Amino acid sequence: MSGNGNKRPPLVAERRYTAKPAAKKKAQAKTAAAKPAARRKAAPKRSKPRGPLGWVLAPFRWIFRILWAFTWRIGLVTALIIGGFSFYFAAQLPAFDDLVDGRTRGSVTMTDLQGQVFAWRGDQFGGMVTAESVSPHLKNAVVATEDKRFYRHFGLSPRGIASAVRINLREGRGPLSGNGGSTITQQTAKLLCLGVPFDPDRWESEAAYEADCRQGSLWRKAREAVFAIGMEIAYTKDEILSIYLNRAYLGAGSRGFEAAAQRYFGIPAAQVNPAQAAMLAGLLTAPSANAPTRNLERAQNRAAVVIGLMEEQGKLTAAQANDARANPATLSDAARTNSGGFFADWVMDSGPEFFTRDTTEDVIIRTTLDQRIQKAAEEALISVFENDVKEGSEAQAAIVVMSADGAVRAMVGGRNISATGAFNRATQALRQTGSAFKPFIYAAALDLGMSPYDLIDDAPTCWQRRGSPEWCPENYDREFKGPVTMVQALAESRNIPAILVSEDVGRELVRNVAAGFGLDGDMAAGPALALGVSESTLLEMTGAFAGILNGGSQVTPYGLTDLRFVGDSSSLMDAQSAGIGERIIRQEAARQLTWMMTKVVEEGTGRRARIDGWQIAGKTGTTQGSRDAWFIGFTGDYVTGVWMGYDDNSRLSGVTGGGLPATIWRETMVRVLEGKQPTALPMIIPQQPANAGVLQSQGGEVLDQDILNLLDSIITGATN
Repeated sequence: MSGNGNKRPPLVAERRYTAKPAAKKKAQAKTAAAKPAARRKAAPKRSKPRGPLGWVLAPFRWIFRILWAFTWRIGLVTALIIGGFSFYFAAQLPAFDDLVDGRTRGSVTMTDLQGQVFAWRGDQFGGMVTAESVSPHLKNAVVATEDKRFYRHFGLSPRGIASAVRINLREGRGPLSGNGGSTITQQTAKLLCLGVPFDPDRWESEAAYEADCRQGSLWRKAREAVFAIGMEIAYTKDEILSIYLNRAYLGAGSRGFEAAAQRYFGIPAAQVNPAQAAMLAGLLTAPSANAPTRNLERAQNRAAVVIGLMEEQGKLTAAQANDARANPATLSDAARTNSGGFFADWVMDSGPEFFTRDTTEDVIIRTTLDQRIQKAAEEALISVFENDVKEGSEAQAAIVVMSADGAVRAMVGGRNISATGAFNRATQALRQTGSAFKPFIYAAALDLGMSPYDLIDDAPTCWQRRGSPEWCPENYDREFKGPVTMVQALAESRNIPAILVSEDVGRELVRNVAAGFGLDGDMAAGPALALGVSESTLLEMTGAFAGILNGGSQVTPYGLTDLRFVGDSSSLMDAQSAGIGERIIRQEAARQLTWMMTKVVEEGTGRRARIDGWQIAGKTGTTQGSRDAWFIGFTGDYVTGVWMGYDDNSRLSGVTGGGLPATIWRETMVRVLEGKQPTALPMIIPQQPANAGVLQSQGGEVLDQDILNLLDSIITGATN
C-alpha cells in the first residue's frame, strides 16, 4: 500500500543517480586542486651535499661548471676564427697548376761527348706529375710513409700530433721538438712557405728562404695548421698530394719525384716498381743523407722499412713485399758512374752565367767530356795512391786530359773523385811550375832561329844583388857539365843553361811567349823567371803544352760545345769561343821543340812516362823542397798534365816530377791509349850544325831592387 501521509517525494531513478555525479565533480575539483602541488613536488630540487665527501667535492663541481661554460665558448670563438682564416687562405690560394713548379732557379743537365747524361746541377725538375699519373706503388709508398690517414682527415691529424708529442716527451725532448706529426697537407703548406714567395731583397739566398720556411716556432706551426685547413678547402686530396709529389726535395738536386726517378733510375715516375717507389719515398725523411748516390746501402735499408709499412697497411701483398726486399732498387748506369764532378763544376764556373750558375730555366749543356778517358784518369790516380804512396799521406794530385785543340776530355781535381763542389786543384790551385816552365824559354829561342844543337856553358854562375849576397843557383844534381846543347839541357832539366838562354833572348820575350800560350799569371821580373817561380794552374799549363803540340798556336781549354733550353732544338751558342787561337811561334820552332821534349822522356828526367810503341814528348817540374811536382806530356792525340803536392804547401817526401807524377801520367795514358794505333808526333829533327858557338854565362849582373826583393823569396835550390 502506498501512503502519502508522510509527504515524502517519490523515489525515482533520476534522483538516485544524480548524487554520484556530484560526488565525482567534487572529486575532480579536489584532484584539480591537488595537481599544482604534485607538479611542485616533481620539480628537481638542488641537491645538497651529503656527508663530508660531498662537502669536499662541492667546490670542484662549481669550478668545473665555470670552466666548462668558459671553455665551450672560447672553443666556439676559436673555431670561428680558425675557420675564418682558413677560408681567407683558401680564397687567396692560386690555381693548382701554378703551384707545381715553385723553383727559384733552373736546372743544368750535362751530356758527354757521345750525348750521354753524366751530371746534373741546379734544381732538377723532370716535369709535372699528378697523383693519378705516377706509379700506384709510388703514391701508396708516399701515403704509407708520411700520412696513412691522409684521405680521412681535414688537414690536421690530432692522433698524429698526440703521438708525436708523446714520442718527443718520452725521448726527453720538448713536445714540439723532433717528431712533428705533420700531415702531408701540412708538409705541403710548408713547401709552399705558407704562400709567401721568395723575395731576394728579404732573403740573401734561396737556402735562407727555405730555412725560414722550415723554422718550427709555435706561432709558425699555428699558421701552418690554418693554412693546411685552407688548402683542404681549396683543393682536392689528390691535388694536394700532386703538389707534394712535384715540390718535395729528394736529394742530389732533385725537386719532385719525376726528377728523382730520372736522376736515380733513369725512368719516369710512372714506371717505378715497388722497390724503387719505396726508395724514393724513404728519401723524404733525410734526402741528402739517404740519397742513393751518396750511400746506396743506407737508401736500400730505409726502403726496406717503407716496404714493411706498405705491407702492413695493405698496399702490397706479402709476395710483392718479399720480392721488393729480395730485389732492392739500384742506380742507373749514369747515376752509378758518379764521375766527372770536377769537370762539371768547372763547366758551371766557366760557362755563361745566366745559363749555368744563375739560370732560372732548364738547360742542357753538351760537353767535351769522354767518360772512358775520365774513368781511365780516375783509375790511374786511385791505383798509384793505393800502391805507391805511403798509407795515411794527405798529398793530393790532379789530372787534366785534353785533345790538341784544347777540348778537355777528363779532369780530376783531387783524390776524392766523387766530390761535387769541392776545391778543384786542376783549375783553382795556383802553384809554382818549376822546370815545367822551361819549354817556353826554348820556344822563344827557337823562334828567333837558334838551333836545338846550340851549345850553352853549364858552369857556376852568380848574379850580384845590391846590398845582398850574390845569387848563385845550382843544378838539381849540383853538378856542372860545361858546354851542353839546348836539347841536352832541356832533357836533363839543367838550370844554368835555362837561365842563360832566357837572359840571352830576353826575359820580356820569354814572358810574351808564355803569356801567348796561356800562362797569364804574374811572372818573375828577374833571371829566376827561367826556374819557374811564377804560378799557374794545371789546366793552364796543360793548355800551354797543347799549343806546342798544335804547331805553336795558342790553345784555350774548353769543355762546353752546345747549350740549349730543355724542349728547344735551337742552340743558344753563336760560336765556339775557345780552342785554337793565333799563332805564337813559328810552326818549325814548335816542331823542333816537340822533338827536344821527346828526349826528356827517352833519355832525361821523364823516363818513367815511356810507353812502348808510342812517341811521347813531355817535361818534368819540381819546385823548392819538392812542394810541387809536375809532369806534362803529349802523344799525337792527347795532352795530359799531372800535378802533385800538399794543399798547405808542405814538402813532398822524396817526390819529383819525374817520379810519382810521371807514373800517374803513364798509368793514365796506358788506359787511354789501350786498343789504339800509335800516332806519330808532329816533329822536326833538326840538322846538327857543323860549327856551334857556346853561349856563356853573363854573370856579375847587378840586379835592381825589384828583382832583389823577388829573389829573396825564390828558390836557391835546384829544380828539375
